[in-house]
Amino acid sequence: MHAIGIDIGGTKIAGALVSELGEIIAEDRVPTQAGDSNAIVDAVVAMIEKLGNGQDVAAAGVAAPGFIDAAQSTVYYTPNISWRHEPLRQRLMERLDLDITIDNDANAAGWAEFRFGAGRLVSDMTMLTIGTGVGGAIVTQDRLFRGGFGTGAELGHMRMVPDGLPCGCGSKGCIEQYGSGRALLRMANAIADVGGIGLGLAAVRERKGTLEGPDVAELIADSDPGALQALRELGGWLGQACASLSAVLDPQLFVLGGGVAVAGDLLLDPIREAFLSHLPARGYHPEPEFVIAELVNDAGVVGAADLARLHVESR
Repeated sequence: MHAIGIDIGGTKIAGALVSELGEIIAEDRVPTQAGDSNAIVDAVVAMIEKLGNGQDVAAAGVAAPGFIDAAQSTVYYTPNISWRHEPLRQRLMERLDLDITIDNDANAAGWAEFRFGAGRLVSDMTMLTIGTGVGGAIVTQDRLFRGGFGTGAELGHMRMVPDGLPCGCGSKGCIEQYGSGRALLRMANAIADVGGIGLGLAAVRERKGTLEGPDVAELIADSDPGALQALRELGGWLGQACASLSAVLDPQLFVLGGGVAVAGDLLLDPIREAFLSHLPARGYHPEPEFVIAELVNDAGVVGAADLARLHVESR
């Protein structure tokens, strides 16, 4: 039986009708009206009705950014949408004759990779999504880890640097400030300021008046020395984070997703190097593999749909 997955992002809402094998049968997307929570609910309802029209649908899952409760019902907090203790599941079920579950967007993406993507051959997997921020998902013994209150696996907010850079979460020194796309841009600008290998970055910044993420990505693809150095710095921080995570979680596999992960081995190589340099008791136990996510932009909707289906089947 099919399920519907909805992925609510800061700029767009994506939806898909998904088979039991993780195949997308139909899909849709609309812009997110981030400042209007009622409009978002209306858009999600309309999308579920559209995708489910004439189909045999078991359930619908909604992936949202932020903190979701353990009952997969309430959005405690989301940074880019004005939801605070939002009873999202209840609001949707009042208007839809369908079982609904709510999950964190990184959890949904990680679950999709575990079930149908890069992690499908292991039982223990940790995923980091490297985009504007850093998201995370943990699968242990074939189960998605959510924590006692549902808000676990916020890996981007693991503290790396005491009294480090301030983070949007209110803390300082989070890995998100050192291992995200935003951090990569900051590092690239710093290298451009110094000159030397940063001359390529500086030239682009002077020509355009600013340096943006796509500019750095293009320079990385062109093997620009300054851009590659910024990527190595980023990978170094992520490798340190993975070493700490490995000491606690002992995953068989780390999966790297998000926009920055398109750099492939250019990102994975410095991650692996830093990971091995910081791994406790190196050489005395098996070491995890590092791979790039496979499902890319489809992971959120596929994971949300599969989690909703499994929730119904488990009752």
